[in-house]
Amino acid sequence: MTSRTSPRWRPSTRWLVWAAILLATALANALVEVMDTQRRGGSLALWEPLVWELSSVGIIVLTLPLLWWGCQRWPLHADTWKRRLPLYLLASVAWSLVHVAGMMLLRQLAYASVGEHYQDGSAWPTRLLYEYLKDVRAFFTFVAIEHFFSWFGRRRQGEAHLLAAPEDAPPVEAVDRPERFLVRKLGRDFLVATADVEYAQAAGNYMNLHVRGHDYPLRSTLAALEARLDPARFVRIHRSYVLNLGFLVSIEPLDSGEARVHLADGSALPCSRRQLPVLRAALGQGGTLPGPAAAPA
Repeated sequence: MTSRTSPRWRPSTRWLVWAAILLATALANALVEVMDTQRRGGSLALWEPLVWELSSVGIIVLTLPLLWWGCQRWPLHADTWKRRLPLYLLASVAWSLVHVAGMMLLRQLAYASVGEHYQDGSAWPTRLLYEYLKDVRAFFTFVAIEHFFSWFGRRRQGEAHLLAAPEDAPPVEAVDRPERFLVRKLGRDFLVATADVEYAQAAGNYMNLHVRGHDYPLRSTLAALEARLDPARFVRIHRSYVLNLGFLVSIEPLDSGEARVHLADGSALPCSRRQLPVLRAALGQGGTLPGPAAAPA
């Protein structure tokens, strides 16, 4: 069982939305192609432009998850875009080659299924260059949209920072044991009490601070964050989780020797076999499970 998280734009939902948009565009393009042919005095069966458009859209939809993964793996920021732009250009060439090869194969199969033979009528180098000039625009459009929504999502979600000592005055609290985190969200700053952090979860180079159903990324390693938190209240229960004991309700032992810990909001987190004695020892110091931390006034 995993913890409950705040509602997000799920990958499956995003995939379905893009598939619907691309499918509608393909149908419209096929109808326009038939109408243009009739206006020139020719005749074109609707199934042919539908095959052309749907074969292209089908390959694009299949490759979108890979493209999204690449954008997340190598994000473009103000300090990285110049260094990573050549990588994206190479990726656009590879993406175009996959797109062209895939849609040509689908067209050949579609025409063969009705007893016809698909003929492109142009040499492969010319065809590849023509398709790439179209694909590179589509590729960078997808990249730009993906990075925009990622940026907007981060702005909505917010990002946490440890409070630092002011330069011109003594700190208002011990910096080694911060009582608050500074959260920037939609251009505004908020203070989140450390006691309100239910748990922290490792996510690559970040830690996600879980507070009242929301996750706030904090640029830190788990070890570095654990060293800054009060060990009387925060305990590591897994290689990826640090738990606030104030929100712990129960411990459910598992047959494997590990455990599942249940929190006050209904969340459940894994507790490794190695960390289970550490958790029980921390609870034994107080004799009972601590109650949920009081919300700030």
